[in-house]
Amino acid sequence: MSPRTPLIPLAVLAGVGLLLGACGEPPRPLPSSPPYAPPSAGPISIGPSVDLTLPTAPPLPTAPTTYPAYPTTRPTTIVPTTTPPPETVQATATPSHAPRCQAQPTGAQILALVKGQPGVPDKPMRIYEGPFCSGTWSFATVEVTGEDADELEPLMVVSTGAGTTLALVAAGSDVCIDRVQTSAPPGIRVLACGF
Repeated sequence: MSPRTPLIPLAVLAGVGLLLGACGEPPRPLPSSPPYAPPSAGPISIGPSVDLTLPTAPPLPTAPTTYPAYPTTRPTTIVPTTTPPPETVQATATPSHAPRCQAQPTGAQILALVKGQPGVPDKPMRIYEGPFCSGTWSFATVEVTGEDADELEPLMVVSTGAGTTLALVAAGSDVCIDRVQTSAPPGIRVLACGF
């Protein structure tokens, strides 16, 4: 042997010999229905002095028909809260409007109060609705009568006081001014502003 020729280990040569000597019947296909156990193998002859017997494999388990249930959501912690989340708006009840005035101011007093005011037409007018009273505040709707009645929309009038102390707060098509929003009783504010 040449010093450059590597020595092939004896174990490698034995393995190659085993592979070449293990010829025999070709493997059979696995069955297509349960149990899926491979056929039992008989003794295999490797050489004149070696005789191996392979153990029979146990049958393969079948798939379970039911599966354990796993939670699909993460557990949550419930924390009591006293305020609604920011996306929710709590509904507030609209207050009922003020009732009709039992005494003063009268419809005639309201018409006399708005006559000659800037923005109020210099035409004959009448009370359309009201007057409604709550505390010292009153609300009425007036409209023009006669031939121009269809062309002009009704005007709203908010006032305070009664008799000689009757004072105009606002008159026009929009009387929901700051003073009405902040100072008027809810029954008058809902008539003038809608809330």
